[in-house]
Amino acid sequence: MSPSVSILIVSYNTRTLTLACLDSILAETHDTSFEIIVVDNASTDGSAAAIAAHPSRPTLLALDANVGFGRANNFAAAKASGELLLLLNPDTVVLDRAIDRLFAFSRAHPEAGIWGGRTLFADGSLNPSSAWGRMTPWRLLCRATGLTGLAPRSALLNGEAIGGWQRDTEREVDIASGCFFLLPAELWRRLGGFDPAFFMYGEEADLCLRARALGARPRTTPTATIIHLGGASESNRADKIVKLLTAKATLITRHFPAGTRRLGMSLNAAWPLSRWLGLALAASLARDAACAERAAMWRGVWQRRSEWRSGWDSGSGVAPLTTGRNADSPAASLPTAT
Repeated sequence: MSPSVSILIVSYNTRTLTLACLDSILAETHDTSFEIIVVDNASTDGSAAAIAAHPSRPTLLALDANVGFGRANNFAAAKASGELLLLLNPDTVVLDRAIDRLFAFSRAHPEAGIWGGRTLFADGSLNPSSAWGRMTPWRLLCRATGLTGLAPRSALLNGEAIGGWQRDTEREVDIASGCFFLLPAELWRRLGGFDPAFFMYGEEADLCLRARALGARPRTTPTATIIHLGGASESNRADKIVKLLTAKATLITRHFPAGTRRLGMSLNAAWPLSRWLGLALAASLARDAACAERAAMWRGVWQRRSEWRSGWDSGSGVAPLTTGRNADSPAASLPTAT
């Protein structure tokens, strides 16, 4: 009998965190039948062997190269047999039956099509990255000019982060975070899964926006709460921002109306430039070494603009979820599942 939910986890050098995540799934999931499929992106910390030996008995797909978050989830989904797919980050901890609660929420609101929960940091404080508003020229302008930083709790000036909302109420959102992301397997197949053009960051935004075009209305609930540490596999802040800017540029190309794309790309590029110049001026006036260090980091990001200003390479489009031997097929790239 097929499980209700296939839990998909992509790991990359997060051995200890991934094992803790698996422990929490077993401890906190009682009412929902599930299977676990883990794709390990060629970790060098012994993740694959430790995951294979875990009591949850996950299906493990151990890659010999890091193919990124989106493609790895596509591989995992191709092996899934559940009615619903739950994307779960390895740096998460399931709290208070969160998977059971999210599954119940999906049954109560089938019209949403995509369901997410609430995320906390390890200290119990709110991690607001569980949901996002879609990018618009206005929101990019607010970030580039620093208005977002001046008024982070303003829904008007910080609309992309849905400023001021504590994620403590049920709500329809533009984008649910891929760290705790439930959707029907049938919808995933209709969408073709994640677009493999996105190596890291932005893939769930692209998926949600494409799903909305088909009638989905993503929705989140505070009753399903997890810990999400965030950034566990990305320790270099400059590299993370470069990937984020690249993802944003790709989303602008994919989802902005043709008449606003050039403006959107310019505003996306203006963000690191304004951060560098503003911090450099502040460091000069205040003689602040920490501020100068931050300015240098942003300067480095700006100097790497050839890497991010045009977005990810579009590649071949959306990854097919077949078993044919192509660049995104498990049969082409993966060892036998264990």
